Amino acid sequence: MTTVVLADDEALLRRALAALLPLEGDVTVLAEAADGAEAVEATIAHRPDVLVVDLEMPGVDGLEAVAEIRRVLPGQVVLMLTRHARPGVLRQALRLGVQGFVSKSAEPAHIARVVAALHEGGRWIDQDVSAAALIDDVPLTDRELDVLRVTRDGYSVAEIAARLYLAPGTVRNYLSSAMQKTQTRTRHEAARYAREHDWL
Repeated sequence: MTTVVLADDEALLRRALAALLPLEGDVTVLAEAADGAEAVEATIAHRPDVLVVDLEMPGVDGLEAVAEIRRVLPGQVVLMLTRHARPGVLRQALRLGVQGFVSKSAEPAHIARVVAALHEGGRWIDQDVSAAALIDDVPLTDRELDVLRVTRDGYSVAEIAARLYLAPGTVRNYLSSAMQKTQTRTRHEAARYAREHDWL
């Protein structure tokens, strides 16, 4: 028996998975979450074998939720569902220790098989997800992407530095380099450019 917490802001999809996964495999759904904050709360409260989490959710997204959960439960097994495997996102998820990546269009039977494989210590990345993520012509480094991702939320340089555990001068250097590479005039323009090119 594999226990899971399901986190997805699309209620119809989440409820369908909650109903179908137990029919497709030896799966028990302990809780459902409608956003990233609820995902963190439910996962820490229930400690499932596998967290099945949507990448894109309002407020706290899937990656931020996983990062928060990892601080409390460093060994938590995670299966991430996504519609768009943006370049850079897969690498960031893997850096966070996400063990599985599955397309949201996958059949519930496939998702149930992947959940079981992850519970047994395996890893899984759907072929269409990995193919999209491998087309990676991002000129920015991971750290430059990190500072732009936080910039996008409207934080000051000092706040970005505090959130990423970097010195303010280091953050300015990363931002300057990112602006140069994207040929933009401000860090907010650089963040917008990176987002529009699916780098974040």
